[in-house]
Amino acid sequence: MNRPWIARALIGCSLCLLALPASAQTNLPGITVTAPYTSEHGSYLISGDFKVDPRMPAVVFAAQALVKDDILSIRPIRLADDEYLVLQECARADCSEALIVRVWNAGGATGLVGNSENRIWIKHENKYFIWLKRLPWLGSTAGCQQCGSRFASFERMSPPLTLIPVGQLAAYNRRALSVAEAAAPVPVQSQKHEGSTFVVTFEGGSTVRIKRMHAAN
Repeated sequence: MNRPWIARALIGCSLCLLALPASAQTNLPGITVTAPYTSEHGSYLISGDFKVDPRMPAVVFAAQALVKDDILSIRPIRLADDEYLVLQECARADCSEALIVRVWNAGGATGLVGNSENRIWIKHENKYFIWLKRLPWLGSTAGCQQCGSRFASFERMSPPLTLIPVGQLAAYNRRALSVAEAAAPVPVQSQKHEGSTFVVTFEGGSTVRIKRMHAAN
């Protein structure tokens, strides 16, 4: 996988909408979100202004960079036993490294998730991206019955679009993982807007509903 090209695409894709006419946009504090994918609920403006860049057909981006105090809602409708939905953010200006923000498997979000496993409080402006990875489904692992069958711990820092499991389950299955880790993410099959929610379906049928919330005042 051409990592420098991926990094350049991650940086460049969020600039694609800057040429849109002002009449086609809705202004939010600190960000601009394209109509008609915006609604208001209580004290929040809600937007489904996300996209899949044709150069990276497996990756979902916010059309405009997420900013401090946004709330990002990511709700997997169904994940297969071997699928892992990943939210990463660029950790360097050139995005040559990325930080794992949250991972979901078929059992829900992994790790510490705060008050909600499907909502992420954005603490600083950055480029965030969402993608789906398949790793081996192991069932019960001989010699490690306490390990479970799904990976739940991952290296926090890695190249973009890379998911590296750690822990006992990963240690028992390093050979199987070495092949899976090198494989490309799952491509997006379809995308659509349902009001202020972006709905993306990956090849295989797994669907994710995504939106951002920003305080109106």
